[in-house]
Amino acid sequence: MPEAGLPLQGVRIVDLSAVLSGPIATALLAAQGAEVIKVEPPEGDTSRLIGPAKGDLSSVFITCNQGKRAIALDLKQPAAIEVLHRFLARADVLLENFRPGVMARLGLDSHSLQLRYPRLVIASVTGIGPSGPYAEGRIYDAVIQALSGMSASHRERSTGEPGLLPTLVCDKLTALTLAQAITAALLARERDGRGRRVEVAMLDAALAFQWPDAMYNHVFLDMPPAPFPPYGGTNLPYATRDGHVTVMTPQVSEFKAMCTGLGRPDLAADPRYKTSATRMQHAVVLRKTLEPLFASRTTQELVNALAAAGVPIGRVNELDEVVCDPQVLHNRSLPEVPHGDVGRVRLARQAAHFDRQPMPDPRPAPHLGEHGLELLAELGCSAAEVAALVQQGVVRLPRT
Repeated sequence: MPEAGLPLQGVRIVDLSAVLSGPIATALLAAQGAEVIKVEPPEGDTSRLIGPAKGDLSSVFITCNQGKRAIALDLKQPAAIEVLHRFLARADVLLENFRPGVMARLGLDSHSLQLRYPRLVIASVTGIGPSGPYAEGRIYDAVIQALSGMSASHRERSTGEPGLLPTLVCDKLTALTLAQAITAALLARERDGRGRRVEVAMLDAALAFQWPDAMYNHVFLDMPPAPFPPYGGTNLPYATRDGHVTVMTPQVSEFKAMCTGLGRPDLAADPRYKTSATRMQHAVVLRKTLEPLFASRTTQELVNALAAAGVPIGRVNELDEVVCDPQVLHNRSLPEVPHGDVGRVRLARQAAHFDRQPMPDPRPAPHLGEHGLELLAELGCSAAEVAALVQQGVVRLPRT
């Protein structure tokens, strides 16, 4: 159970979602104190099969479902829907990310749920939205990257072809949007006593993510100013003698410090590089000038010299270097967590910190159906009722 004193202590969430966006959102809320009951189909969440795994616990599933209790229900059966209603009668939030129409076919349409549970916050995640020309199609992260302009704004540097970020960025940013919206709905309920329906489309979340920088040439409609070069078009890591670093110098003082630190103070006086805007206009030429200056020194030499001068600089950590970075270790960002029969796991601590309440270490993720007996007992089910549900295939319990 969540530790006492966390901000969302006492909030109960029934999570029907699978794979990434919904589960990441509820994992964040669980870390902040909510009690999350994960309802999976008898075959389990697909994410149990993604990434390295021990038994039914993959690294992806553990990350996205830490701190939850789990029950496996076959929601195609009416008896499972009745069990679900017993959970909902005690819940504050219901989250689902089924394709449009599935909840209605299960008899769980939002209108019926709001009539039956007027204080319930009903949160739904879709790829595109509940309606529209693409709503019936299957949608995954790569599709949203393509539609939102994210693919076009992350082109392959050598060919200019649209690219795809090799990470499920749209799922993850949708999860953050969803978690914030759920807490806003809970706050509104505290004020007026009424639940809310919250809908988040991955496409909408990705567009909002794109708009401040990647889409800034599409903001002004009336007498638009001259377009700017694409943001960060040449903002790539610089090769050093033994690795790579990144720098960002939007302030004049930062750019001057970098030029001086690299032994080229004259560059700061060049009219082409006087302001951030002019540097963006001449970014290709500037980069060709800077590349050999970075390549002539080691990574550590550059970090030491430029950071001391006030230049925003960071070494490019390879993936296996991230876990031992001195700042990461200082922040205790990646605690090692005992995880039952799979041994220790390393997880990322949730980033938000609250005063007077240290955030606890992440808690384990559940095996498939791990808490079925426990959760059914909390609903008041007798041993005979549980046995009947198991025999009918309504509930799947862990193999012993």
